[in-house]
Amino acid sequence: MVDVADDGRERGRERDGAPGRGRESWDDGLIARRAAERAAAKEGEPAEEVREEDTLPPLGGSYGGPLRTRLDALHELVGLSRTRVESEALAEAGRVLDEAAARQRLSSRHTVIAIAGATGSGKSTLFNALAGVPVSETGLRRPTTSAPIALSWSEGSAGLLDRLAVPGRLRRRPLAGGAADTELQGLVLIDLPDHDSAVTAHRDQVDRVLGLVDAVIWVVDPEKYADAALHERYLRPLAGHAEVTFVVLNQIDRLGTEAADLVLDDLRRLLDEDGVALGEHGEPGATVLSVSALTGEGVPELRELVARFVQERTAPERRLAADVDAAAARLRPAYVTDGRSGLDERARDAFTDRLAIAVGAQAAGEAAERVWRRGAIRACGTPWLRLYRRYERMRAHGFTDPRLVSPAEEELTARQRVEQAVRIVADEASRGLPVPWAQAVREAAARGAEGLPEALDELTVTVGDPAARPPRPAWWPAAVLAQVVMTLLQVFGALWLVGQIVGVVPPGLLPPVLVMVGGIVGGPLVEWACEGAVKGPARRYGQEAERRLREAAAACGRARVLDPVAAELVRYREVREQYATVVGTRPSARMAGGLRFGTTRLGATRAGVRGR
Repeated sequence: MVDVADDGRERGRERDGAPGRGRESWDDGLIARRAAERAAAKEGEPAEEVREEDTLPPLGGSYGGPLRTRLDALHELVGLSRTRVESEALAEAGRVLDEAAARQRLSSRHTVIAIAGATGSGKSTLFNALAGVPVSETGLRRPTTSAPIALSWSEGSAGLLDRLAVPGRLRRRPLAGGAADTELQGLVLIDLPDHDSAVTAHRDQVDRVLGLVDAVIWVVDPEKYADAALHERYLRPLAGHAEVTFVVLNQIDRLGTEAADLVLDDLRRLLDEDGVALGEHGEPGATVLSVSALTGEGVPELRELVARFVQERTAPERRLAADVDAAAARLRPAYVTDGRSGLDERARDAFTDRLAIAVGAQAAGEAAERVWRRGAIRACGTPWLRLYRRYERMRAHGFTDPRLVSPAEEELTARQRVEQAVRIVADEASRGLPVPWAQAVREAAARGAEGLPEALDELTVTVGDPAARPPRPAWWPAAVLAQVVMTLLQVFGALWLVGQIVGVVPPGLLPPVLVMVGGIVGGPLVEWACEGAVKGPARRYGQEAERRLREAAAACGRARVLDPVAAELVRYREVREQYATVVGTRPSARMAGGLRFGTTRLGATRAGVRGR
């Protein structure tokens, strides 16, 4: 085995596959020999021949297709929700975005796979079996592996290993096969410490690295495959990452054929209970197989599966897609509920009606109608009736009708009605919304309600009292003239009779009586006709006055309450659409050259296909 960068030589190691210019190059003799061999081969090669190394994709890359869309939507979702949703709920989404950006800047031609397992499961032995030579220390002393060990089959993985914080002294290159081992070109294999180690630092390293690698090979043994710590702490929370998960039952050499199948069946049952999708029967999911790292049984098959998985070069995107799925699942309560949300026209109209009642729009309209009718009767009524009404007003001089004066409690009642209207419309708008957005809607409504009663009072003054100066119809002068004529007839008939009594006018009782009766009867008839004619215009005038005040109150309430509430609802619809994009759908089958991973149980089904 060869160290890629050991102590004292890290200055010359490659960064992201590009040698440092102007720096001391690292050479232990092997690389020099390989460089000489490549140079010699190049001199004898035809110019058009392309080497395998040149066919690899460039370092770094960009996410495309659905993953790019989902990441963009998650970024927008976090931005739109930053002031609405608690920061703890957005922390995981932010971490996923950060990890996606960090992984995108690094090599896209490499696939980082970690080998994890419990103490004594034989993961280091399996690591060495996949490498072909002893790399990781094995032994009976526990824990044997105290720090992550990296094995890279190709150059350009320094940035990935720096991200995993793998020390330079623990970075290895396989001696056997070397660059000619094309099957595993691009693989970076990490041997992790025991996840159940008694040393806390070891467990912390496992948790940290598992959050950064592209795929995981879980190694279990016949004794600890059902360990609760493994299933509850790792497999169950990472059930959504089944497509980048391999579960290997090691040490089957300790079991018979029938016992190995029974243990493997029970392992699959436990994984199914954990929610881990299994790649069986043509379905995508985790690959489950059995091997013996000590005897080599099943190792070639596992190596072949890993090689195909690595050559796809889609593991980083699939891992990130699973991370986005997990983040979306955690954010679901903040964006999705079963109820129907929104503010319909019925709720808006009810809010307008309550504001109209609070400002007394209906009462103002009725008052305007009464004033119109009173003015018509006063203008078109008989003089004697007007004198009588004036006498009644003089008798009531100094007396104030309590209905005409607004007591102090009425203003408080109006304020309470406004507050009640705002509270009801806020409850209607927030019904069916997730808790953060329902709270945002209520806060927006409460902010608008702070100055709404005062604004409505000013609005009432601005609109003015519709009963102050009601307009007069064009026929009023004619009615007044007719009433004057009727009054003159009464006066003329009375003077005529007086003249007859004093002997100034020739006697004749019937004509003056007829004239006077005509005036006396005609006056009330004119007044009655005017009162009947004024009903329609007075009603329309009152309705117009009520409409103006109602519309003014509605406009004030809309500007202060409904528009801010609608803005919050629009923002929620936007984040709901972004969340739907984040959830999305994605292809989940691990395909390689038409072969679906996990459909073949190599080394695990020595007794045949298991029926479920």
